[in-house]
Amino acid sequence: MVTVQPPRLALRRWREEDVAPLAAINADPEVMRWVGDGSTRDEEQTRAGIEAMEREWEEEGFGLFAVEIRATGRLAGFSGLSVPRFLPEVLPAVEAGWRLGQALWGRGLASEAGSEVLCFGFRDRGLEKIVSIAQVGNAASERIMDKLGMRVERELVDPTCGRLTRVHAITRLEYDTA
Repeated sequence: MVTVQPPRLALRRWREEDVAPLAAINADPEVMRWVGDGSTRDEEQTRAGIEAMEREWEEEGFGLFAVEIRATGRLAGFSGLSVPRFLPEVLPAVEAGWRLGQALWGRGLASEAGSEVLCFGFRDRGLEKIVSIAQVGNAASERIMDKLGMRVERELVDPTCGRLTRVHAITRLEYDTA
């Protein structure tokens, strides 16, 4: 069982009791504004998403972690690595991503989780390059990518929703020398 422990968070695999709190996060239109076409997700869709995240762990050896606030045990959202199959133009690639509940925004938690995810990807999984993808206009996510040392690599349209996206990237060499 893979668990990562940054200072304020626990990044761990998914549990049944995570479905309802993640469904609440996914039901928030502001949280989902920059995800795909902006549609919210219900509990059934959230459960299917968690099952897909767990399958990716089994198939790829990495995946999206449940992010828990260590002090309270509260589910904050997720962060981790995934293959961005929705954007075939960047494949083969591994993406670092995150989604936290709105009440936790602005506290540096996504940056903290993202930093641990990059370390996990480069050190534990031996990746040579990690990308992160944000829709144009999602300034908060792009600030996190900048803090993580990622640079804009290119812009392209997400074929699933027609929205313009920016692909940010960092190589292991860049990570090691930062």
